[in-house]
Amino acid sequence: MKHIFSLSILFVALIYPGVINGQTNTMTTKTNKDENLSLSAKQQSIVTISAFTAKGDLKKLHKALNGGLDSGLTVNEIKEVLVHLYAYCGFPRSLRGINTFISVLEERKAKGINDVVGKEATPITGNESKYERGKKTLEILTGQREQEPKSGYAAFSPEIDVFLKEHLFADIFSRDILSYSDREIATISALISLGGVEPMMQGHMTIGLNVGISESQLKQTLSIIESTVGKKEASAGRKVLSGVIASRNK
Repeated sequence: MKHIFSLSILFVALIYPGVINGQTNTMTTKTNKDENLSLSAKQQSIVTISAFTAKGDLKKLHKALNGGLDSGLTVNEIKEVLVHLYAYCGFPRSLRGINTFISVLEERKAKGINDVVGKEATPITGNESKYERGKKTLEILTGQREQEPKSGYAAFSPEIDVFLKEHLFADIFSRDILSYSDREIATISALISLGGVEPMMQGHMTIGLNVGISESQLKQTLSIIESTVGKKEASAGRKVLSGVIASRNK
């Protein structure tokens, strides 16, 4: 599954190069003018849940899942985070996270705690193909229109372009249980915790800024990673973020 993620971000880098160098255009739907914004309690829980899922640290994930429910995340929101992460850290980590969550819910139910299940994903209606829907979603995330003709592996292997558009950006990102910004918080937290994927981190930090996450919220994410996962991971993430901010300010 690491290969799937690597290809997905390469797709963004090759087809939407401005995402990697920090440039955006008028398609960007949100700005980050308020740099004093902090992550909500629920978003902070998304950070820790995603970090420990990516690391495979099930003991700490168990605690983070309890904390997420206590912070106000619904069962379906947490489940969606765990499902979303399979695209970035693989099915094994995602499935172990889901099984850990099942145990947490059973323990809480035995204690008489009734957690809110939350809404289901809204069914997709309309006649638009999944490919076109995924393409539009990706354009919103990156803030750029797709460049034609395709180049790199997208031209060499059109099949992977179809898989990325129809599954990652249509099937997964179209599920409205989580917002785009919350999905990016989960993705960025997982990538920082995994380590060694700085180009992907760079791309997703830029996408995060495009969809409304502020610089201060990204910095707060890194602080949470430092205190819960480790200084090494946070330091690498800060270096990437500094480069992203510098590129956007040019």
